[in-house]
Amino acid sequence: MKTQFEQMMDGLTDVEAFLAGKQEGFKAHVPQEVDVKAIRNRLGMTQARFSDTFGFSLDAIKHWEGGRRTPGAPARTLLTVIDRNPVAVLTALNPAAFAVAGGSSKPATVNVRVDKKRQAPGEATQRRTYSAARGHRTTKQ
Repeated sequence: MKTQFEQMMDGLTDVEAFLAGKQEGFKAHVPQEVDVKAIRNRLGMTQARFSDTFGFSLDAIKHWEGGRRTPGAPARTLLTVIDRNPVAVLTALNPAAFAVAGGSSKPATVNVRVDKKRQAPGEATQRRTYSAARGHRTTKQ
């Protein structure tokens, strides 16, 4: 098995070959394991809301989190994107929800809470707001 460094070097070699025109396309590296519960908790969603929002069955979420099943490669890919950029997925799945209604200049946002385990004792609860219009997040207390 290759070390992480060797894997990164292989990836850089592929990028150089692509940029030089010696190789077309790229190969996506899908993670072998995805912590569904951690992703869902970071977004501050229940299992039911997470499944409804992102199109997974509630049973699948329960089985993945309970360790009885593991997500397949396509689900792991989507879960990875949800983890890294939930607004991109939400915008792709439901662009109308992020459209500015009635000429309002206020951008659509999605509120999620910060993982409580990362908070210092006595620290106020923070909320992250993902802005679809700006493509970034801000933190509020």
